[in-house]
Amino acid sequence: MLNPFDILQTIDMLDHQHLDIRTVTMGINLLDCAHPDIDECARRVYDKICRTAKNLLPVCEGIEAELGIPIVNKRISVTPIAMVAQASGAEDYTPVAAAMDRAAKACGVNFIGGFSALVQKGATNGDRRLIESIPRALAETDLVCASVNVGSTKAGINMDAVAAMGRIVKQTAALTADRGAIGCAKLVVFCNAVEDNPFMAGAFCGPGEPECAVNVGVSGPGVVYHALQSAKGKPFDEVAEIIKKTAFRITRMGQLVAQTASKRLDVPFGVVDLSLAPTPAVGDSVARILEEMGVSVCGTHGTTAALALLNDAVKKGGLMASGRVGGLSGAFIPVSEDEGMIAAARSGVLTLDKLEAMTCVCSVGLDMIAVPEDTSADTIAAIIADEAAIGMQNSKTTAVRLIPAGKVGDMVDFGGLLGSAPVMPVHPEDAAAFIARGGHIPAPLHSLKN
Repeated sequence: MLNPFDILQTIDMLDHQHLDIRTVTMGINLLDCAHPDIDECARRVYDKICRTAKNLLPVCEGIEAELGIPIVNKRISVTPIAMVAQASGAEDYTPVAAAMDRAAKACGVNFIGGFSALVQKGATNGDRRLIESIPRALAETDLVCASVNVGSTKAGINMDAVAAMGRIVKQTAALTADRGAIGCAKLVVFCNAVEDNPFMAGAFCGPGEPECAVNVGVSGPGVVYHALQSAKGKPFDEVAEIIKKTAFRITRMGQLVAQTASKRLDVPFGVVDLSLAPTPAVGDSVARILEEMGVSVCGTHGTTAALALLNDAVKKGGLMASGRVGGLSGAFIPVSEDEGMIAAARSGVLTLDKLEAMTCVCSVGLDMIAVPEDTSADTIAAIIADEAAIGMQNSKTTAVRLIPAGKVGDMVDFGGLLGSAPVMPVHPEDAAAFIARGGHIPAPLHSLKN
């Protein structure tokens, strides 16, 4: 039986606490679009995306109107294009990216992900060609997002791929320099990439996924922040319980939207990913949650411990609410998308080193961080290697989304939910000798037990 208090509480969360469905993402298998001719492959990709996702936008808009729940983004993820396009033998996969971009616009979605390669153990010829195509593909499209998985707990870290991605990030920044290096905001490098991730830029429809599925991403930093205002001065075990109960309510809303969308689209329901993904709006910040716990400024001592508690409680609350909780569930810390993170970074308290420590306990990793435009490809690769090592050792998903643009202290504006970020300093020491070794960093011993 519905409790009137719970109904009113949910309405308040929607109206005043920035609660929303961050995304409904349709995953589409494109393996049957492979063809020896790259242009024919691109045509098949366009046709299948448009045919499969033609009702995604109207269904989501109908759910919004009926339930009164805002769905901020409607997105599509597809099979990693390296697997689809390699049958063509073409050297450049940009025509497929262009077809994805046209299809996304025709379907009316915000982004499409899956211009991706999985190279944690080694790269095929198709993987290499896709990686080399990323800078041009992201420069010449508007809605396409790219990702590359360079490591995993089972396989270790492919350091040749890490080195290549440092160079690719720099090339992508150069080709989109006139737009604030926006191409790099659509490119993420993973360790332990999740196959059913609904969030961009890392969404793709993994090889183990069905022909088509609907995955929902829910976000509610403002709701958690508001709930913690009633817990001032209370011990952390009570704080954790409040966060778990709040996460439970948020996830149930996501479950309702996911099941409704699945039924109306007549495709399987995949996962609900409860991630406290912030926005630039005041009151929708993960940093402010940590400060509400007693940390004076996000980035100072105690920040990592507070983030660990937050992440753990969010995951436990989500698991109580749904049997299909996504692998990224927890707290995200994208600097450009979090008003509190931006303030802490501009004050100098929040540094790149502290963010790296925080990624040991949160979801994903170094996300949406602007670094100086003269940062070398080797330094970027070394940062990627550090995050991959954290993911490999901790058996968690980590990612790097760096944007080389401007000089330290500048603000780089990406627009919309991507926000704006202060350019943060990096260590000036040269990492070339480390990155040039290449090869493989072996998987940890604990991964071999099974």
